[in-house]
Amino acid sequence: MSAYRDKDPRINAIKDQIRVVPNFPKPGIMFQDITTLLLKPKEFKDTIDMFVERYKGKNISVVAGIEARGFIFGPPIALAIGAKFVPLRKPKKLPGKVISEEYILEYGRDCLEMHVGAVAPGERALVVDDLIATGGTLCAAINLLERVGAEVVECACLIELPDLKGRERLSGKPLYVLVESH
Repeated sequence: MSAYRDKDPRINAIKDQIRVVPNFPKPGIMFQDITTLLLKPKEFKDTIDMFVERYKGKNISVVAGIEARGFIFGPPIALAIGAKFVPLRKPKKLPGKVISEEYILEYGRDCLEMHVGAVAPGERALVVDDLIATGGTLCAAINLLERVGAEVVECACLIELPDLKGRERLSGKPLYVLVESH
């Protein structure tokens, strides 16, 4: 499901604030820069509001944000829907005992970590990130949460790059996005 298909009038204003930077961080990449959206309080608030409108009243107890840009969108969504925020971080960034999930990227391997005990079995979780490309990071987040017994209700991203078919890698897990970029 995607907001851009619902024809919400806020979508175009949000999309207009996302800067596309060619050949960053390497040749051939069209980087989706959300920092320009953050400079526009109305459109940034509309972005958060659209996610909150979708998830309020869905009994979600955990919003898990993927490092780093999931940390921008996740906490205000969590606060607004009355859920806790759980950061999913790169290796060696969390103190204390962690649980890890390795995953494969187009250019190598990476890993997400979460504090042991941050999520309890049976909790309903929402995974938040800024963008889905190939889906590897979201899959790792889903696996990490499900390994501790959470029910991942949905994944939410501001931007989807549909040509990279990341949605297909989510094994049928629902994905909600606001903006498509081709």
